[in-house]
Amino acid sequence: MSGAGAERRAVAVEGVRLRFAAAHMATLGDELEPLHGHNYIVRCRVEGALTSDHWVIDFSVLKRLVREACERLDHRFLLQRDSKLLEIEEQPDAWLVRFGGREYRFPAADVAVLSIENSTAELLAQWLCEAVAAALAAEGADNLTRIAVEVEEMPGQSGSYERELGP
Repeated sequence: MSGAGAERRAVAVEGVRLRFAAAHMATLGDELEPLHGHNYIVRCRVEGALTSDHWVIDFSVLKRLVREACERLDHRFLLQRDSKLLEIEEQPDAWLVRFGGREYRFPAADVAVLSIENSTAELLAQWLCEAVAAALAAEGADNLTRIAVEVEEMPGQSGSYERELGP
């Protein structure tokens, strides 16, 4: 790249409030993990050109948008709505999930329904990335060119997703 117009800078946020605690049960091959939970930690990085104020984005804005996305998952069961292995039934006040001889009934208020095939760290990172990207677009952050989200489910174990931003 050459010239000031081609320069890209990056901003990253992580911290105490960019996390969520949630239950899930991922599928592995044709098996279902036991129901369990994690205290997930989220990191987000955006790249882009400097604004006229000489920053990529205000840290507080990016932290707020990531925190709001995390809050949608916090203290919920993460339902992988697009699973090809689970039998999922929406009821008036609950979600019924069946796999083999196992059956779970989750109160609707306790479920985060996600359009993903599996509740892996990689797909949770993609879901969060898309949620934050949509919020950034709604905020008018049109100088941003790339976003990356990492979801750590336990120390030393994380999944990530990144993509280009813009038209």
